[in-house]
Formats: sequence, C-alpha cells, structure tokens
Amino acid sequence: MKFLEILFWFSLIIVFYTYLGYGIVLYLLVKIKELFVKQKTIALPGDLPEVTLFITAFNENAIVKKKMDNCLTLDYPKDKLKIVWVTDGSNDGTNELLKAYQEVTVLFQPERQGKTAALNRGIGFISSPIVVFTDANTMINSEAILNIVAEFTDSKVGCVAGEKRIATKEKDGAAGGGEGIYWKYESILKALDSRLYSAVGAAGELFAIRRELFETMERDTLLDDFILSLKIAQKGFKIAYCSSAYAIESGSADMKEEEKRKVRIAAGGLQSIWRLRSLLNMFRYGILSFQYISHRVLRWSVTPLLLFFMLPINIALSATKNSELYVILLILQILFYISGMWGYYLSTKQIKNKVLFIPYYFLFMNINVVKGFFYLKRKKNNGIWEKANRSL
Repeated sequence: MKFLEILFWFSLIIVFYTYLGYGIVLYLLVKIKELFVKQKTIALPGDLPEVTLFITAFNENAIVKKKMDNCLTLDYPKDKLKIVWVTDGSNDGTNELLKAYQEVTVLFQPERQGKTAALNRGIGFISSPIVVFTDANTMINSEAILNIVAEFTDSKVGCVAGEKRIATKEKDGAAGGGEGIYWKYESILKALDSRLYSAVGAAGELFAIRRELFETMERDTLLDDFILSLKIAQKGFKIAYCSSAYAIESGSADMKEEEKRKVRIAAGGLQSIWRLRSLLNMFRYGILSFQYISHRVLRWSVTPLLLFFMLPINIALSATKNSELYVILLILQILFYISGMWGYYLSTKQIKNKVLFIPYYFLFMNINVVKGFFYLKRKKNNGIWEKANRSL
C-alpha cells in the first residue's frame, strides 16, 4: 500500500501542477523577472516590410467571400501585402471563386496530400521576409498584420503567435462554451510564457514567421503550426505572443465534431513530443525546455493517465487506510466526475452559464488524449485529416 500512496500523491501533484500549478509558478516567475527587467516597448519600423498572407484551404467555397472580405479590409499597405491561397485537391468551386480577386495568387494541384504538404509546397513560391499564416475559416482583426510586424522589430523574435478567440453566443453548447473558456485560459498562459521567455508554440489560426526560418516538415505532421514554431525556437529565436493580433472562429458544431479536433490535436501532440524530443534536454535549451515540458509535454503524455488512475487508487486507499483525508479526496473526485456527467447531459443544450461545461470539457479533453494514441497509430504516415464542422 505504501507504493499506492506514493503513486497517488505523485499523481495528484503532477495533475495539479499541469493544469493550475504551472500557471501559478509562471505568474510568480514573470513578476520576479519584471522587477529587474522591464518589458521592451515595440513600435512599427519606418519602412514596412512586404508580408505574404498565406492561406491553406481544402474545399472552402462556403467561406471564400467572407474570408476575402476580411483580407481586403486589413490595415496594411496594399502594395506590400500579398495574398496566397494553396488549395490542393479542392474540387468544390473554391478556385473558381478566387478567380474573382485579382489580389490573390492561387497555388493549386489536383492531388490532396494534406496541409503540411501544402505548406511545404507553397512556401517555395514566397519571397516576402515575413509570412503570416491563417486558416480560411478564421477572421482576423484589421490591425493584426501591423501589430505582428511590430513584434518582428526585435531581432530575437523569429515567430509571432496571434491570439485565438472563439466566437461566443449568449447561450452556447458544450463545444463552443467549453472551447471558449479553454482558450481564454490558454491565452493567459501564452502571454505569461512570452513575458518570461518565449511562447510555447503557435496556433495555426494566426501566426507569422521570418521566411528564412521556415523548415520543411515531414508530410504526415499533424500539428504543423506547433512543430514549425518550436523548431524556430530551437534555433535560438523567441516566439512572441501578440494578443492585439487575433483570429476569431466559431466553436465546433457539436461535441462529436469537437472530438475530431481534440483527438487529432492529442495525436499531433504525441507525435510532436517524439519529433521534438531533443527539446526535452534542459541542459541545452534551459528555460525553453522547462516551459515546453510544463505547458505541453505533461498535458499530452502522462498527466491524463495519472488523472484517471487517481480514482481507483483513491478507492483502494480509502478502503484500506483508516484516514479521513483519503475519504474526503475520494468524495471530491466523485463529485467532480458527477459534475462532468452533468455537463455531458447539458452538452446538447444551449445554456447561458458556460461554467457548467468546465468539468465535462476538462474530462473530455483528457479522454481524447488517450484516444489520440490510437488515432496516431491508425493515421501513421498520413497527414490528411477530416476537418471538423463549425457552428454557424
């Protein structure tokens, strides 16, 4: 039983640290750092560089007009903003719709090989010093490009991560409501990571890189945005987090569609841990390794397993140990799982109080990490994935 006690407390500490403790530690480290080192002020360069807005899309005819309307309202000199769509494999009229826009360069090949292959192919046609990646189904704020360019005035910045926001409604289902709350918390952590040293990865909805730092990725890469941004960080550059450049997208249509995303992301996370395994070396990468392990690796590997092991271990300890503490902790765990089940019941309903979705969405995310392992085995050597439908 001594082993079970050690395993239980180890699991509890890791679970707490992964989801709450790291945020607390990060906040304290940032405050200590900023007592001695003031944050740099950034400003636009006098001569604005040419920027390419790079959009990969597969069968996005329903969103082309809205996306292009958004692109054409961006506050950046028109002669310095190039717009490139890579539409490999699209056969739904996406290419025909894009022909109406003289500002757009369309790169198309009939064969669909996946998003990463499209990125690798398309980047060869880009010569702009800064490339801004964005998804077809996300809308970015008009000042986004200017704010991103300002971050690159720091020569140590190799990548800029924009903020992802989920369009919320007064009443949401669990997919939109849960995802919205999750990304608000993620945004806080990313901002703190950036202030301490570097953000840990970028989201594909909106991020930018120095063109010269692009590194060709394996075609079956599932999290191209994460791998690309972290490889830039491995080169000694920082990933700046820019909350004033943001992308807005709708939440998944329902939890079944959200599951597609979460399982793929979890599988991509596991894949990334292996492909970025050198980044686990704290002696070489120092604080970046600490941030990477704390913010990403634990979430995508051991923590979900430890979370689910805690309940049966707690039951065994409560039955064999004469301790009120284990009974109290077991009751708290049971109440949390009941809350998750209640959230599941509410998941198909539109409710105003989105806080009720937190336990369910939390458990849902961790279950999908386990499912991600099987997805990764099934999709080995295949970078093509089924996109999730979004709510309107």
